Amino acid sequence: MSTFIINAIIWTLAIYGLFEIIKNIIFTYTYTNLKADGIYMIIAVKNQENKIEVFLRSILFRILYGKDEYIRNVIVTDLNSKDNTKEILEKLSKDYKCIEVVEWKEFKETMENINNV
Repeated sequence: MSTFIINAIIWTLAIYGLFEIIKNIIFTYTYTNLKADGIYMIIAVKNQENKIEVFLRSILFRILYGKDEYIRNVIVTDLNSKDNTKEILEKLSKDYKCIEVVEWKEFKETMENINNV
């Protein structure tokens, strides 16, 4: 009898977990603009004007020339830099479609919404 109860509890938790996973997937596709076409690389930067362009171009090289077939998009959020980091990011995002620049507040809200579902 105790084996039956334990198995019933385990199956109930497994089904509940499956529903939670399905709910998270539906929420992600419905309420965010993330697509399931590869890996999203998320980068947070602050005051990196001397390094960010070289860093992103090295990632772009891997994406554009087939060195990394899994990374599809790069999401960069600026943490209120006091230098020209944001301007460099905006320029690169205009030149390359796979780079998306988002505000920290918008990024944080998106991640909190995904985690709270």
